[in-house]
Amino acid sequence: MTLDSKIFVGLKSTRKRSVPQSEPSGPRCQWDGCEKNGTHRAPVGRDAEGLYLFFCLEHVKEYNKGYNFATGLSDKDIARYQKEAATGGRPTWGTSVSQASETPLPGNVRSGSAKALNARKTAAQRKAQKADFLIRKLKVLEAKAFETLGLSPAATPEEIKSRYKERLKMHHPDANQGDRTSEDELRASIEAHKILKLNGFC
Repeated sequence: MTLDSKIFVGLKSTRKRSVPQSEPSGPRCQWDGCEKNGTHRAPVGRDAEGLYLFFCLEHVKEYNKGYNFATGLSDKDIARYQKEAATGGRPTWGTSVSQASETPLPGNVRSGSAKALNARKTAAQRKAQKADFLIRKLKVLEAKAFETLGLSPAATPEEIKSRYKERLKMHHPDANQGDRTSEDELRASIEAHKILKLNGFC
């Protein structure tokens, strides 16, 4: 059997043909002296939206390192842009008094200096004013609950719990040999403790 017989005529050759590889077509790198293909695009500038320069990978990295969007902007415009960029261009509102944190001491103030002591005093005064504000703003039921337990509104959670336990032991019928005359005071103490617990006082 020969290679030109009828059986072999319809079969394709299994040998790979060597195809000359052509270089990828496209623009040349626009970097001075570079002969590579410019496959990566880079923006021209702020006033030329939609226009791009084409560079090879090596030179597009160099171009991006030195790219400055703010070229030609005034200091005022740059400051406004930076401020808006911090919030993503969305409007912001200030923090309320309850969310404001105490300002830390400046780094250049020594801890034993008069400025540091004054700063600590003013911080302590602000804390005391905040506590006074919280005391004055008690709701009616909360004030009545403190009054029922015989405590001041500045009482700590431990004081509230210990006073509640005392009143339970004092007014419980088992402690009074079954006498039910102080049962109303027991209920009032239980309700007062519930109110204070629900409102976060203990």
